Amino acid sequence: MSTLPPLVEPAAELTNEEVARYSRHLIIPEVGVDGQKRLKNAKVLVVGAGGLGSPALLYLAAAGVGTIGIVEFDTVDESNLHRQIIHGQSDLGRPKAESARDSIAEVNPFVKVNLHQVRLEADNVLDVFRDYDLILDGTDNFATRYLVNDACVLLGKPYVWGSIFRFEGQASVYWADPPGGAEGVQYRDLYPEAPPPGMVPSCAEGGVLGVLCASIGSIMVTEAIKLITGIGETLLGRLMVFDALEMSYRTIRIRKDPNGEPVTELIDYEAFCGVVSDAAQNAAAGRTITPRELKEKFDRKEDFVLVDVREPHEYEIVKIPGSVLIPKDRILSGEAFGELPQDRPIVLHCKSGARSAEALAALHRAGFGDAVHVGGGVLGWARDIDPSLPTY
Repeated sequence: MSTLPPLVEPAAELTNEEVARYSRHLIIPEVGVDGQKRLKNAKVLVVGAGGLGSPALLYLAAAGVGTIGIVEFDTVDESNLHRQIIHGQSDLGRPKAESARDSIAEVNPFVKVNLHQVRLEADNVLDVFRDYDLILDGTDNFATRYLVNDACVLLGKPYVWGSIFRFEGQASVYWADPPGGAEGVQYRDLYPEAPPPGMVPSCAEGGVLGVLCASIGSIMVTEAIKLITGIGETLLGRLMVFDALEMSYRTIRIRKDPNGEPVTELIDYEAFCGVVSDAAQNAAAGRTITPRELKEKFDRKEDFVLVDVREPHEYEIVKIPGSVLIPKDRILSGEAFGELPQDRPIVLHCKSGARSAEALAALHRAGFGDAVHVGGGVLGWARDIDPSLPTY
C-alpha cells in the first residue's frame, strides 16, 4: 500500500462561498481547509465523458477540483443514456464534451472546464496532458489505454484507471516514478501485451450494467482526491476488482515487471493492439461488401447464406431479415463448419464488421474461399438500408 505526499500545492484561499459549499469536507480533519485548497488548485484531466467519465466528472466538480479537462470527440447517442448520467435526453446529438461542460456548470459554477474535442493520438497526447496534475482514464479500448499509460510515463504523471464490463469493474492507480520512495508501477506491469484481437469483447459487444459505472467512477474520484490531498492509502500497486453480482471487492498486488521494456517513445497503438488481426485484415481485403451490395444480392434473388456471427442476445435485439445465427466462437473453433453449405456462397456479418472479419479468416482457412463479409454490419444496414431498425 502506498501513502504519497500531496500531489498539488494548496491555493491561496477559499472564498466565503466556497467555505459554505465545501463545509462538509472542511470539517473532516484529514481533508480540512488545506485539503480543500489543494483540490481548488488541482488540474485534473478526464479521458472520455462516457460511462466512467460521467460520474467521475460530476464528483470531481462537486468535490471542488478547480480545473477539469475533458477529452472527448463523440456525440451523445440514445444508447449512452442508461449509464452516461452526465448527459440527458435533450443532449442527444450534441458533442459529449459540451454536454458534460454544461452539467458540470450546474453542479459547481466555480470549476473551470477545458474542452479537448479531439481523438487522442500519439501526436497530440503529450500536449493535451502536459498542463494537468492528474489524469483519469476510463476509456474502453486497449489502444487508448496503452497510449494514456505511455504518455503519463514519459511525462512523469500519475493516473487513475478504471474499467467495466457486464457486472465486473476494475480500478487502480499507476505512477511509474512516484515520489517518497514508493514502488512505481504502470499499466504495462499488469498487462505487458494487449490481448489478441477479438479475445476480449468491448462493452458495445458484451454490454455493461449501467449502475456499475457509478461504483467504479466513484472509486476513481476517491483515489484522485487522495492523491491530490495526500491522505490515505492509494491503489498504487494494487488492482481493485469489484463483482456486482457477488457484491464483493478484492485487491490483487501489482509489482513492477523486472523484464518490462522501458517506455521511451510513443508508438502506433492501433498496430500494437491489433484492432483486428492480420489474418482478418488479409481475409477482408477484396472480400468485403457494403450493406448496399448485400441489398442488391437480395434484390437479384441470389442464392446465398447470410450468417450473423453475433451473440444470441444481440440477434434478439435486431437482425437483418433472412440471416441465420452462428456465433463467431463456434466458427473460430470449427464446431459450426458442418452447418455451412459447400455449394452456396456464404456472407457473414456482425454488428460493425470486426468480428465477421475474424470469422471470415477462419472460413477461408477451412476452405470456404468464396465467403465474404459485410463491412459495417447490422449498424451499416440500419444506417443505409433500413433506418427503422433499432441500433444498440
